[in-house]
Amino acid sequence: MFIADFHIHSKYSRATSRDMDLEHLAQSAKEKGISLLGTGDFTHPVWFAELKKKIQPDEPGIYIYAGLKFILTTEVCNIFDHQGTMKRIHNIIFLPDLETAYRLTMKLAAYGSMESDGRPMLQLSADNLVEMVKKVSPEGFVVPAHIWTPHFSLFGSNSGFNRMEDCFPKNLSEVFSLETGLSSDPEMNWRVSALDRYSLISNSDAHSPAKIGREANVFSQPLNYSQIREVLQTKDKIRFLYTVEYFPEEGKYHYDGHRLCKSSLPPEEAKVKQNKCPVCGRKVTVGVLHRVIDLADKPDGRTPENAIPFKRLVPLNQIIAVALKKPVDSPAVVEKYQKLTRTVAPEFEILLSLPENEITNKIDSGIAAAILAVRKGKVRVEPGYDGEFGKVEIPMEPGAKQATLF
Repeated sequence: MFIADFHIHSKYSRATSRDMDLEHLAQSAKEKGISLLGTGDFTHPVWFAELKKKIQPDEPGIYIYAGLKFILTTEVCNIFDHQGTMKRIHNIIFLPDLETAYRLTMKLAAYGSMESDGRPMLQLSADNLVEMVKKVSPEGFVVPAHIWTPHFSLFGSNSGFNRMEDCFPKNLSEVFSLETGLSSDPEMNWRVSALDRYSLISNSDAHSPAKIGREANVFSQPLNYSQIREVLQTKDKIRFLYTVEYFPEEGKYHYDGHRLCKSSLPPEEAKVKQNKCPVCGRKVTVGVLHRVIDLADKPDGRTPENAIPFKRLVPLNQIIAVALKKPVDSPAVVEKYQKLTRTVAPEFEILLSLPENEITNKIDSGIAAAILAVRKGKVRVEPGYDGEFGKVEIPMEPGAKQATLF
């Protein structure tokens, strides 16, 4: 397996860990079994200087550091007026080399500050961004990020669009891949037939090393830059095996809701209440499931003919937290996670492919039972809403009381 997480951030983005540097990323990727990471934030001058100094060319369009492969990516925030309405949309840029990344950054600097944040805010439409990327490099491409998130996304309830062609009136043909985001999975996206032609990718959008790979893309073999581009453009099911997904209910914008009042509403209830909070009467944040239902033209459970498969997982450190009944960032959980990934197998191998008898023989019984329960989909989730992550419940053993994920 060749596992790739294209969308992460460096320590130069707001609200990120100081450990989001190459050294910690390489260590975390080794523990997880990740083969390829997006660099994130290549528009930030200090991070770019570190990349230029430390990563070395490997295969065409791919760089390497401490055994970990990197592809040049960055997320930008496009802010622009569309027919009198302000739109705010995040997009991921892919480029084949450092020189091209530098040239694009110089052009983008005319539309916003590159120094203030690893994810710069640009007074530039998403459509014009695609055009600019293509002019800098014909091999470059843009992927709309976490397309259903209420804030800052293509279809977001607060500042998005209802149709792809409204966001990309001139350059729609240049967009061939979309990022689903933590609060949706491919099955939800398959309800909108207009998205059938796009490759759906899943990434972590990580702000700390422990979060890389919480969603990821699994390929059959190592790929260089042009091969990745080709696989995404053609929806090559031979080389693009599947995506790894959160249970979408765990995402922090799956349901509608109002965090201040602790109000969580399924779409049908929110619609009855005219999207008003039942506690304070203010407008709720309309979540991902609500938006998917609004734009859907196909029934739930549909699978398009050329769809890339997916698998839902709970990250290993969260599974351990359930078994130990401790917070996910507690020393006990961190210690157990590191022991398992360094002595048994990397995280993705444990979660996806390690034989069941090895899991039960090599891993503590409580953790082993939880891993196998997740593999079988025996997971219950209290949906997230308005910035609050959902809560996952995993049965610890037959007949045992379920433990709540911290």
